[in-house]
Amino acid sequence: MNKPLILVVEDDSAVRHLITTTLETHNYRYHEAPSGEQAIMEAASNNPDVILLDLGLPDMDGMEVIQKVRRWSKVPIIVISARSEDMDKIEALDAGADDYLTKPFSVDELLARLRVTFRRLNDMANEDTVFPSIYVNGELKIDYAAGCVYLKEQELHLTPIEYKLLCLLARNTGKVLTHTYITQEIWGNAWENEVSSLRVFMATLRKKIEENPSEPKYIQTHVGIGYRMLRV
Repeated sequence: MNKPLILVVEDDSAVRHLITTTLETHNYRYHEAPSGEQAIMEAASNNPDVILLDLGLPDMDGMEVIQKVRRWSKVPIIVISARSEDMDKIEALDAGADDYLTKPFSVDELLARLRVTFRRLNDMANEDTVFPSIYVNGELKIDYAAGCVYLKEQELHLTPIEYKLLCLLARNTGKVLTHTYITQEIWGNAWENEVSSLRVFMATLRKKIEENPSEPKYIQTHVGIGYRMLRV
C-alpha cells in the first residue's frame, strides 16, 4: 500500500520546511506548493490524500483555493493559518475545510490532526464497503437502515431532530461542523433562527448518549464554531 501523499501549501519557506521535514520523518509522502495557483494544479494532477493549506498566499487567498478545489474534489483540507479569530475559522470550515490549526502550532498537534483525518477516511471506506448501514463508535451504534440507535446494546429513544443531528455528526466523524452547516442540514431554509434550538437539542442528545454530559466523550464542542463527533 502506498504511503499517504500530502500536499503542503505554504509560501513561508521556513514553515514549509518544518512541515515537510515532520512529514518525511513520519513516513508521509509530500508535494509542495508555495502559491494558490500551484496548489490547485498539484491537487488536480496528483490527487493528494490530504491538503495542508495556509490562507495567506501571495497570489490568492486560501479561501479561494478551498472553494475551487471543492468544485471537483472531497480531499480533506486542514487549514494551517495565523488567523485565529472564530469568524476566520467558521468561514474556512463553511467553505469546505475539514479542520483548522492555528499558528504557531506544535508538531505533535499537526500529526494528531493528520491521524484523526486518516482514521476518518478509513472509517468511511470501511462503512462503504463492509458495513454500509451500520455505524459503530465505542459503545454507540447507529443502524441507519432500521433508524435505531443503541448505547451499550440498549436502544435509545431519540426524537427525530436528535436522530438527524446524531447521524449528521456520525457521518462526519472527526470533522468540525459549524453551527451554520448543521442548522442548514437539519432545518433547511429556516435555519437562521435555529442556532438556539441546536444548542437545546445538543444538550438533550448528550444526556442520552454521554455518561457525563458535562465531560462528553462523543460530541466535542468548539466554542463559537460548532461541534465534532470524536472517534472513541
